[in-house]
Amino acid sequence: MEFLRKFKFPARSKSPLFVFTIAGVAITAVTSSSAVSVFRDSTSIHNPNKIATAVEGVVRSSRAIYAITVTVADYKYSLRRVTADSDEYLQRLTEVHSRSAKRLLKLCESNKGFYVKAGQFVATLKLVPKEYSLALSSLQDQAVPCNFQDIKHVLTSNLGRNLSEIFLSFDEEPIAASIAQVHHAVLKDHQEVAVKVQYPGLKQNMKLDTMIMSFLSKSVVKIFPEYRFDWLVHEFVKSISQELDFIQEAKNSERIATNFKHNKMITVPTVFWEFTTAQVLTMQFCKGFKVDDVEAIKRTNLSPGKVAKLLVEVFAEMIFVHGFIHGDPHPGNILVSPGGQNGFSLVLLDHGNCKTLDEGFRQDFCRLWEALILLDSTKIQELGTRFGVGQYAKFFPVIFTGRTSDSKSGLGKGMSIQERQKLKQEVKLLRLEDVTTFMGSLPPDFLTVLRTDGLIRSITLKLSAPQRVRLLAYAKYAVYGLGYNPRSEPDFVEKTMISKSVMLVSYIRLRLILELMELFQGVKKLKHTICTFYGRVVDGITRSVKVSSVTSIV
Repeated sequence: MEFLRKFKFPARSKSPLFVFTIAGVAITAVTSSSAVSVFRDSTSIHNPNKIATAVEGVVRSSRAIYAITVTVADYKYSLRRVTADSDEYLQRLTEVHSRSAKRLLKLCESNKGFYVKAGQFVATLKLVPKEYSLALSSLQDQAVPCNFQDIKHVLTSNLGRNLSEIFLSFDEEPIAASIAQVHHAVLKDHQEVAVKVQYPGLKQNMKLDTMIMSFLSKSVVKIFPEYRFDWLVHEFVKSISQELDFIQEAKNSERIATNFKHNKMITVPTVFWEFTTAQVLTMQFCKGFKVDDVEAIKRTNLSPGKVAKLLVEVFAEMIFVHGFIHGDPHPGNILVSPGGQNGFSLVLLDHGNCKTLDEGFRQDFCRLWEALILLDSTKIQELGTRFGVGQYAKFFPVIFTGRTSDSKSGLGKGMSIQERQKLKQEVKLLRLEDVTTFMGSLPPDFLTVLRTDGLIRSITLKLSAPQRVRLLAYAKYAVYGLGYNPRSEPDFVEKTMISKSVMLVSYIRLRLILELMELFQGVKKLKHTICTFYGRVVDGITRSVKVSSVTSIV
């Protein structure tokens, strides 16, 4: 999706000043308008104070309005009277992106709560300029703890007992925080648990804030109908709403555990239902380090490559086979736990943002990946029409595999210089409205998969895994997914020897076709190299003969 960051904004009279402004406003709107009031002082919980709450809302809103206003002015006046095709324009644009991204980061850090969550969401989108994603990605590790007395009040009111009646010990310092925070504790039966507690006052303010967010996004569309960012707002609202129900999160966790019961290298924390409510989730405490912590992986004598391979296979199985995806696989939600017969296991945490894919979409996405691997442009275009993106389907190979549909490069080897130049010319013709139309036309399931895939790719990149590892894993499970019957048991790979054999043969067939294609391309390149070398040798001999003849005559 890197190519989407390089599109040219239209140079019409209205566009040079306003298009960047609207882009900044839309991104800021997602970050600011989606904020949910999280009361930080104990009085806001035990002695509700409407005036204090209103003042807090005004302060947060004022910060957001200031950030929007300055961002709009920055884009408008920094880019005025500069030719869109000039190097100076691109330089200024990069500088404005950088300043605006830092401004939004400061807004998220100041307003905390859902502002942080919104910033995290924007950081994972490949649509936004890289300056935004780089700056806002620092929010992934931000933990802004709530006053423990407020957390204790939520715990006792939900569990109906004092903490001392349930736990032998309960660490007041959280080990993670966003719109909820997680505490380490030990139950009366000496079991270590992780207790996730929702911030107080969260749901009460959700309706109002999402209403404001929707209003702002619709206002942008009404004023500038060609620049539709409403899909971005809609996806964020759906994503964040799912995370507010811990009962559903616990069910999601158990569903993923069931789906991977055949895989001994995957661990999903056990849910303690007797200590779980809509606002409190108690799970088995699992030890490990972040999946992208390369130093820790090497320190425990593990291979980053093997970790990356298992990671992509797990999420490939979710996407192509189960059709039930963990929608927020950032490094903090995936741990590497050393030990066991295989040397390590992956621990999957935080299942609040999970999504069930439409069965028709899952099947079509499997077919798309088979076509992407084989560079079947006709099939890609056909599936693109079914996905609702029409002519933009030609960019699917670039988005997912890093090569064009007419590429001569091997799988995972990127594009040649000529292919890059051709793509660059096509991208130059894209305008902001083309990109927003493309993204807005995609089915919601496609956007979920796109975001999940982007997060997985960033982790494998940090683990220095070749892109081919991910591509082949996706190809393998796409083939498996086409042969999977969702009405059967989730552990489909253990069903029968016949079904396993059929899927294996299908995958071997795909690999064989792929290897033959690459061999053919390799032979063509070798032939071209030999012919070029032969031509140079002949030219050299010819020149030598001519020189010798001239010398003899002289």
